[in-house]
Amino acid sequence: MADKERPRLPQPRPNYQLWIILGLVAVILAISFLNRTGDLVEIQFSRFEDMVQSRDIKKLVLNKQEEVVIITLKSEALQNAKYRQEIEKNSPLGLNANGPHYKLKIGSIDKFIDKYDQISKGIPRDQQVDLQIERGDDYNWVYSWGILFLLLFGFWMLMRRMTGGGGPGGQIFNIGKSKAALFDAESKVKITFEDAAGLDEAKEEIMEIVEFLKNPGKFTKLGGKIPKGALLVGPPGTGKTLLAKAVAGEAGVPFFSLSGSDFVEMFVGVGAARVRDLFKQAKEKAPCIIFIDEIDAIGRSRGRGQIPGANDERENTLNSLLVEMDGFATDSGVIILAATNRPDVLDSALLRPGRFDRQISIDKPDIVGREAIFKVHLKPIKLSKEVDTKKLAAQTPGFAGAEIANVCNEAALIAARKEKKEVEMQDFQDAIDRVIGGLEKKNKLISPEEKKIVAYHESGHAVAGWFLEHADPLVKVSIVPRGVAALGYAQYLPKEQFLYQTDQLIDEMCMAFGGRVAEDIVFNKISTGALSDLERITKMAYSMVTVYGMNKEIGNLSFYDSKQSEYNFQKPYSESTAEKIDKEVKSLIDFCYQRTKKLLVDHREQLETISKELLEKEILFQTDLERLIGKRPFSQPTTYEKFTSSGNGVKKEEPKEEQKKEEPKVEEGSPSAATPPATTQV
Repeated sequence: MADKERPRLPQPRPNYQLWIILGLVAVILAISFLNRTGDLVEIQFSRFEDMVQSRDIKKLVLNKQEEVVIITLKSEALQNAKYRQEIEKNSPLGLNANGPHYKLKIGSIDKFIDKYDQISKGIPRDQQVDLQIERGDDYNWVYSWGILFLLLFGFWMLMRRMTGGGGPGGQIFNIGKSKAALFDAESKVKITFEDAAGLDEAKEEIMEIVEFLKNPGKFTKLGGKIPKGALLVGPPGTGKTLLAKAVAGEAGVPFFSLSGSDFVEMFVGVGAARVRDLFKQAKEKAPCIIFIDEIDAIGRSRGRGQIPGANDERENTLNSLLVEMDGFATDSGVIILAATNRPDVLDSALLRPGRFDRQISIDKPDIVGREAIFKVHLKPIKLSKEVDTKKLAAQTPGFAGAEIANVCNEAALIAARKEKKEVEMQDFQDAIDRVIGGLEKKNKLISPEEKKIVAYHESGHAVAGWFLEHADPLVKVSIVPRGVAALGYAQYLPKEQFLYQTDQLIDEMCMAFGGRVAEDIVFNKISTGALSDLERITKMAYSMVTVYGMNKEIGNLSFYDSKQSEYNFQKPYSESTAEKIDKEVKSLIDFCYQRTKKLLVDHREQLETISKELLEKEILFQTDLERLIGKRPFSQPTTYEKFTSSGNGVKKEEPKEEQKKEEPKVEEGSPSAATPPATTQV
């Protein structure tokens, strides 16, 4: 009975590749044999003497080892019927005009040479044929057969690639096979949940799936069912793939990993075949987990913005995936994990419960999460005692896990370049500048006038943010030229805030105007350095008027299209309303400009103080601002002060005020367009 219950193992498939190679070898050997034994006519010396006297010979080659003379006739001689009929009768491949055609066996090489000289005496010198002597040893045989085996080896390598042996262009014979990499007990992933720092909420949900696989009875005894799939959603670099690797390391079950693009092929039906083959393998190893990275490559909405029939292959692949995940004959024990940073383009049928029961959001880490991520990546680095992870976390607002890992690696490289024995805090500061602003342009010489403009521009941002209650105070400002066009940048630490009131948005716009206004006040001229500031101000102003209904003249109307239709060529308002919107936006921006100008005129002394210090040191921090112009005139401490001054950081149960919300890519006028960034550049 035990034998009958065992699952049937898949039978080995015939090796067509081997049979093709053996057939090719047989054909080559047959042709080689026929060419070597049947194409030369053997003649006597008297016949050879007639050929010489008739001047029919074109070439003579004496093979010393085989003691034979190889004779090639002239093309004119081949027109003679006696030669043509004799050669065609003896050769299975027909007449070869290039020869050779005849062979003459000789007993002694020296005697043959003497005889040939004698019969050639009566022939003019210009019509005589020189006798070429070849050694004819085994090297010619080795050379010929070596080429044959090289050809066979090259053909075998080509067949190996065609049958999935590796390299681009493979998978011709096994094109419908899944490309998923299998991780099991023999090739277990070493990454665990401890390595995925800063993802506490996401780990709680994903660990429940792992625990179900390890101990299903805990859930099934209460009637619960394991989710069939979980979709990891978040911006790039936040740790979606890392969390999937941790699941592979913790689950202790077979883990299939592949990308959404692995299903894509130019041949019709291949993607669907690979989906079916993947789930067939998974069901044989159930319980198991399938992880599909970048699932938006095959999971896009069907028929969205496409000409009918233009992309049937991708839609067929998606249909096959939908059926396998929750079809008529779905088997249990296979859990699907998928990751994407574009959930808005996914098909609604893919997102429904029963396929992806859970959507796990993985956002950019807050200040506490960044500190935990720094601690993970700092373990293999030799650190100086002065390195403070709290300060590093506070000075990297808006950084994802991948960017933090890059900062740690860059700091170690910078310290090694300076031949230090330990990585110091200054190395981390340089690494953060490198990641934010790009490579420092040491050979980029800017004039003292330009440097002064940049210093007053950044000081204007700093003073405006310092004396506006709802603006984000400065964390760091630099006027060191970096990147392609950045002459300086200012870094802020925004609060984690989901709702913005009118006065808060106006304060943010005024702070963004600080650089342009400072240039106007000090130099009575303006420069092109405020480009990014003006772009952000314009988007925020249009969002307040057309999206959030924060304007009295336009009223409580929102022209925001949540569906973001691609072919919506008409605006949802009239031309007169468009003129009114432009007028109100202009009025709002002018009001913010005048308000910022009055603020900086009132604090002109502080503006000059910060500018002079910035010109001297080139980099200033929030502590330097407190030393130069005093504390902010507000009772609420800054986010930077709140975190760096506490011994344990911000507690989990308290409202988080440190995280910068991720600013998704949206069209102008979307709700997220009003969210302030963490860094501005000149």
